[in-house]
Amino acid sequence: MENIAALYLAHLNPITNAHEKIISQLAKDYHVYVFPVVFLKKGRETNTRTFPFPYELRKKMLLSLFDGHDNIEILPNYKFVSPFIKYLPPIISPYAWAVRSGILHEVLEDRFISYTGDKAERIALRFYNLHPIKAKRLEISSTNVRELLYREALENLRKEEHSNTKNSFDHSNHNNQANYHKDTNIQDTLKEESWHNMVPKTVARIITENWNIVEKFAQSLDKTIKIFGMKFPTEGILN
Repeated sequence: MENIAALYLAHLNPITNAHEKIISQLAKDYHVYVFPVVFLKKGRETNTRTFPFPYELRKKMLLSLFDGHDNIEILPNYKFVSPFIKYLPPIISPYAWAVRSGILHEVLEDRFISYTGDKAERIALRFYNLHPIKAKRLEISSTNVRELLYREALENLRKEEHSNTKNSFDHSNHNNQANYHKDTNIQDTLKEESWHNMVPKTVARIITENWNIVEKFAQSLDKTIKIFGMKFPTEGILN
């Protein structure tokens, strides 16, 4: 049987249960090459609220799931180097086509398909002759997970701030009772909608070990811009 490669180009920020399921299913029929997107400025990776986890951490997440799987490789070749404006407009820009060449550089198979659950991305992959297959949109997206991560981080920080204030000032019983019920309601919501249920256990552990990243971006503005359907960090767009 002829070997065929499957290219999985995605943000993977972070890896969700849906990502694990997709990669595992692809690996049953294809040699899978996973390409987490990377944005570089002067040799340094640029991360934002939309892209909080750096490539090496996302690779660690993937290896925690697929290390030792001969049919799955994780590569950093899906790479954009500032100024990012040079990759626009897509399809027309020669730099955008250079990204395609970089992706295929280490693909050993002569035949390959690519995977995406996004209709617009599938059209773009077709223009780049990356042979996308029809697929359903992710059940759980990284966006869902990030929103819950940031909500939990901000709530924890708020509680810490409240605790510190409480130690310094004597609040009335009425305020304490109101805050108690508020905290309880938020905790009930978090339990019902926990990000822990949306990512593999090994990935959850890695996220927890790097919680400082979550706290950092939870408190920051999202310095990401979407142009021609493509998302880029605003830092590095022009220089």
